Amino acid sequence: MVALPLSVLPPGPLRIVALVVTVGLTWIVVSILLGGPGSGFPRIQQLFTSPENSVTTEPRARKYKCGLPQPCPEEHLAFRMVSGAANVIGPKICLEDKMLMSSVKDNVGRGLNIALVNGVSGELIEARAFDMWAGDVNDLLKFIRPLHEGTLVFVASYDDPATKMNEETRKLFSDLGSKNVKDLAFRDSWVFVGAKGVQNKSPFEQHVKNSKHTNKYEGWPEALEMEGCIPRRTTAS
Repeated sequence: MVALPLSVLPPGPLRIVALVVTVGLTWIVVSILLGGPGSGFPRIQQLFTSPENSVTTEPRARKYKCGLPQPCPEEHLAFRMVSGAANVIGPKICLEDKMLMSSVKDNVGRGLNIALVNGVSGELIEARAFDMWAGDVNDLLKFIRPLHEGTLVFVASYDDPATKMNEETRKLFSDLGSKNVKDLAFRDSWVFVGAKGVQNKSPFEQHVKNSKHTNKYEGWPEALEMEGCIPRRTTAS
């Protein structure tokens, strides 16, 4: 409280007036600092409020199926997939807002992670991981040889996708629409969506070579992320 020293206060009735004025001034100062009713000044608390604690009303960007920034047209399937990062973070394959393969689902592994999908209904047929470093390539061949016409094939690499690949494997993926599988090598990053019976090369494919000059991680290139909208097949046999 602001107060005048007793030595300077006037005697008698004037002393009472001075005390009343002092108390009044003190109340006004406190009222201003605390932002009382009618005050045109900011509250003293607001002077020490951090921006992080302030409430904002910025609109949040809307996300669509599988986190796409915009919706797919009718009769299209929304997808998003990410290859593995080095040999640490597993790949993800999402279709129509359903996670088909991921580390959380515990169905991914080193090598090629492949999800087979009905191209008409968009329903998952089967999802498996094939070890392309120490596994048997014949397991992979048995998986993709008998595909039915119109089956969609989602592929995401993890660690090493190519060491056990042979010519037949590369040809089968090429027939599914891949243009990069012929060059796929040890520890490359690769994501691909193809289909049984396609006439042209798929527009949904990314490939990064393993190179010590450009690798993001020690011994591995960067992870790849791809998203888009796939037209539904009209028929599948």
